[in-house]
Amino acid sequence: MNRKFAIFDMDGTLVDSMPYWQRLGREYLIRAGVTEVSQELLERIKPMTMAESTEMFYRELGLSGSPQQIADELNGIMSGYYRNDIQLKPGAAEYLRALKNRGVRMCVASATVERLVEACLGRLGVADCFEFLLSCDTVGAGKDRPDVFLAAAERFGAKPEEIASYEDSIFAVETAAKAGFYTVGVYDLNGAHSWEALQALADETITDWFHAAAELSAEK
Repeated sequence: MNRKFAIFDMDGTLVDSMPYWQRLGREYLIRAGVTEVSQELLERIKPMTMAESTEMFYRELGLSGSPQQIADELNGIMSGYYRNDIQLKPGAAEYLRALKNRGVRMCVASATVERLVEACLGRLGVADCFEFLLSCDTVGAGKDRPDVFLAAAERFGAKPEEIASYEDSIFAVETAAKAGFYTVGVYDLNGAHSWEALQALADETITDWFHAAAELSAEK
């Protein structure tokens, strides 16, 4: 990676949070009386903001309460996980430090709300690697649209082609690529079914953060 700017996704890219989200979704829907959810629906919500995904659940699954009430409840439950349980992927801290040592300016652009991103990355000791944190909810669009990537580029004062975007979701990689960003696909077990397609789409890929950090250090 030879760019001087980098945008990192968080969930599934830097931290192992996807199992928590999946378990939460299943548990919440079961409590709401929904026993079956199609894989196609779960795939569609991946690039969405919390507001967008809960709106879809509300509309298509007939959940009670308002979409905002559902989003608030889910965020409330996840808050404890982000503040206490979720961990960095092995080697991610070393990779971030290696980029920082090379003078790369970094930020996080996540579908997760900023206060939870800040709490999680602060607890894990890597918040100082990032100049700013940006949520899809803040810009009002999920990663099926380029808004959050372009907003980050504007804050950096850089052009998309000068910035590397790190993502584990093929939807987000596709969006960033179409907007002109250099893309780095990151392997996550929960996205293993689409890994080959992501490899074909991204400019480069990472399967192991430790290995990628070692390669960065060797390039000095």
